[in-house]
Amino acid sequence: VNGIPLGLNNDPLNVFSVFIDNKEPILHISGEIYGGLSTKKSYVNYHLSAKFKWGEKTFEPRLGQPRDNGILYHCSSEQGKFWNVWMNSIEFQVQEGDMGDLYVLCKRHLKIASVMDKDSQYIYTPKANQLSFGWGLPNGINRGRCKALKHVEKPHGEWNTLEIICLNQISLHIVNGVIVNIVNDITPKTGEDSLREGKIQIQCEGAEAYYKEIKIRPIFNIPYPYSNQF
Repeated sequence: VNGIPLGLNNDPLNVFSVFIDNKEPILHISGEIYGGLSTKKSYVNYHLSAKFKWGEKTFEPRLGQPRDNGILYHCSSEQGKFWNVWMNSIEFQVQEGDMGDLYVLCKRHLKIASVMDKDSQYIYTPKANQLSFGWGLPNGINRGRCKALKHVEKPHGEWNTLEIICLNQISLHIVNGVIVNIVNDITPKTGEDSLREGKIQIQCEGAEAYYKEIKIRPIFNIPYPYSNQF
């Protein structure tokens, strides 16, 4: 958080690299330092899908903690605006035991059907009341995280399928074919980061990881079978 950023297009340690395995390109993330791999384009109304699995190595400051990564979407600020590392965004959390959680890394105001669990954490719960999430909400409320409905990630070393579907103000977090979070963006149009579009960043956050089959396609409706699940 307090370090000196290396800046854009500067990766001397090859934190992000691509290799070929059985004629298939694989994105390798070393985990060695915090950073982000960003798209050049901004995207709106799209379906992002990717295969993901963990590597073995972990690094400070997360030694001894769950392996951590994430996909940031609706990235709309300059690089390094958040934590001196990433762009202002909404995060699809990719962490051991927490895949699909929602984190607010900007001043957006979101609504999610959710309840408080036994650990005083909010968890997405279909048909529950819609609660507001974000920073600087009315009445001084700050809620930056909403946990996934269930955690359905596969055992360590196996490939998971991660999907983000964004259509207008709605975004779906999907893990291995299960909708685990539904986010409703209610950010005022005059507010910071109000556009419901933006670049996409893949994080490096202290853990070795791999991605493959990364695909982004435009959509005009929520695709089947997810259209029948909410």
